[in-house]
Amino acid sequence: MTVRPKVLCVAGPTACGKTSLSVALAKRLSGEIVSADAVAVYRGMDIGSAKPSDQERQGVLHHMIDCVDVTDDSFTVSTFRKQARDAIDGILTRGKIPIVVGGSGLYLDSIFSDMRFSAPSDPAVRASVEKEYDDDPKALFESLRKEDAKTAERLHPNDKKRVVRAVEVLRITGKPFSALNRAFETAQRSDDTYEALRIGLNMDRSVLYDRIDRRVDQMVKQGLLQEAFSFFDRGLTPSNCRAMQSIGYAQLYNVYIGQEPLEHAIEQIKLDTRHYAKRQITWFKRNPDITWFDPMSLKTDELVLQIMEILYGRK
Repeated sequence: MTVRPKVLCVAGPTACGKTSLSVALAKRLSGEIVSADAVAVYRGMDIGSAKPSDQERQGVLHHMIDCVDVTDDSFTVSTFRKQARDAIDGILTRGKIPIVVGGSGLYLDSIFSDMRFSAPSDPAVRASVEKEYDDDPKALFESLRKEDAKTAERLHPNDKKRVVRAVEVLRITGKPFSALNRAFETAQRSDDTYEALRIGLNMDRSVLYDRIDRRVDQMVKQGLLQEAFSFFDRGLTPSNCRAMQSIGYAQLYNVYIGQEPLEHAIEQIKLDTRHYAKRQITWFKRNPDITWFDPMSLKTDELVLQIMEILYGRK
């Protein structure tokens, strides 16, 4: 029987402590980290993505960070899957343990699943749907929610590309995107390339939300506004750049154009991030293979030891 290489996977909602745990695991296990964050892939989006600093990385090599220009809208889940798997294979070749870390559920699952990235497309239909989105994004998202609640649940209304794509497929086929898109339907099905040890971090919801609020406040102090404005000054906006639809940047664009005060935008970032965390938890809870830990109930060293016991206790 073929022995599959072991890969650690640390998943969980934003602000739950994935970075500190993964770095501690990498140092203890002689591992390297593969980020599975849909925003951290973009160069320059440092503060808004909570990208780990050089100090936080503690000398541990990180992959799939800063690998795409912010203007590149061609980067997809399938692109990520190929590059992340190449990184994992390189880590294994060096005799080290890959530790995949992130909160982007589809990105994480793409690494370990036999996914298919195919669904019908029609440029004319897509152009029509894009115009509807540009005219009234909330109305289009609500129409998607009525027709395909399962897909709407995992999308953010500001995610123009994916909202438009879901509606496009719905209009072409008359069937929900969630029923056709194998990338979603088979997200929990392993393709057996790797033996994935999936670790999940979660905590009391009120504690998590407080951590999210404090993280947003810290981002603002670190210069999130200036970082976002630097992109807007280049002409990049949520309507013409997919990366700018990310939480933090999309809300601050209204400040940039003078339509909303900064204080309101910050509160909206906190609210949208809390909603996103809830969707992340819902996504990960679907997977019965995840072993869950509360990082607030254990010291990092204790958590590392428990994970090592699981890792090396497997046959």
